Amino acid sequence: MQKRGCGIRTAAEYRERLSPSLWALVAAAVCGPMAAVVFSPLDTTLALFIGLIVSVAIVVGLLAISPVVEVRDGELRAGRAHIPVEFLGVPAGVVAEEARMARGSGLDHRAWHVIRGGIDGIVTVPVTDPDDPTPSWVVSTRTPDRLVAAIQRAQLRLRTPGR
Repeated sequence: MQKRGCGIRTAAEYRERLSPSLWALVAAAVCGPMAAVVFSPLDTTLALFIGLIVSVAIVVGLLAISPVVEVRDGELRAGRAHIPVEFLGVPAGVVAEEARMARGSGLDHRAWHVIRGGIDGIVTVPVTDPDDPTPSWVVSTRTPDRLVAAIQRAQLRLRTPGR
């Protein structure tokens, strides 16, 4: 692994784009025919073209703004934030009812959240840095076990010299 600050990035140990579900993308694409109806009194060909452009633009826009969760170069990255794994405690992944609780009434308002609807799994990682006012990170993921394992591998690599 390259040292940080060299400008060279290594391959991600874990990477996931929290893209919208297929149903959300289909629902967004329905905006295109609605736009076409608005412009149909002017010209049907123009209306179809505008409807197609609106559908494609909305779907591409939703995919482009989807946050990425990544473990790379000894850091956990979630959305626009990143934190070195040395400042993280033991991660815990949950699904189903426990995940709904973690996203709902069990959610700490002081934590860093990257939560997406339609993604069932949640990983909660406590922050051990005493200077950080954020007590934990709460991150949506489709594969909580893989994200937990990637964080733990990065932490182990940090604690084990020569690896």
